[in-house]
Amino acid sequence: MSLTLEAQRFLFSTHSGILSTHSAKFTGYPFGSVAPFVLNHQGMPTILISSIAEHTKNISHNAHVSLLVFAGAEDLQANARLTLLAKAEQTDKQNPLMRERYLRYLPQAEQYFDMHDFTFYTLYIMQARYIASFGKMGWMHGTDMQLPTHPLMIEEQSIIEHMNHDHAHNLLAYCQHYHGVHANAAEMIGIDTFGFDVRAHTKTAQRLRFDFETPITHAEEARTALVAMAKACRT
Repeated sequence: MSLTLEAQRFLFSTHSGILSTHSAKFTGYPFGSVAPFVLNHQGMPTILISSIAEHTKNISHNAHVSLLVFAGAEDLQANARLTLLAKAEQTDKQNPLMRERYLRYLPQAEQYFDMHDFTFYTLYIMQARYIASFGKMGWMHGTDMQLPTHPLMIEEQSIIEHMNHDHAHNLLAYCQHYHGVHANAAEMIGIDTFGFDVRAHTKTAQRLRFDFETPITHAEEARTALVAMAKACRT
């Protein structure tokens, strides 16, 4: 697997990071803040932020930002991490596809969509630095990180509805087989070219990531991959 592909897969497994912006108040200093995000289908992080937040004021002053995402907090230097150098651009929070996708991952944010001062910003990756492990690292251009547009973006909602309505038992089986999680209930919340995400309910809710062996681009390929995973659960 190429380092770029590994970095793309890693990014889709994450959902929060440290956003660094250029301080408008204290010139020359970076300003870090916690940033939950949802990736669009091109693999670009989308954040929902208020116009009164410090980082939003900074972005208005200088749209060049950095986003650090990492796996696990036990040993940060041993685990994989990815630094994205990006340009933040305001996007329409009423875009139905992105709004629905964002709220499936972060349903607690629904109230913010009714507030006029909250807006989507998409972070368009210019450069990326991925550290997979000790001695395995490198830079990659943003255009290499960006995924092409494909039918899955439009088909995502119908795939999710079908899986949650007709194949809930398979979602429970995936949780058990691939993650060892005995869930009481589970629902798919997103599917992309590299895999899909499930919210599994035990005593608490947790997000589980499932990777496809081969990237997919449309519903028929998704069906083939999901059926193969269901068969693997029964072996």
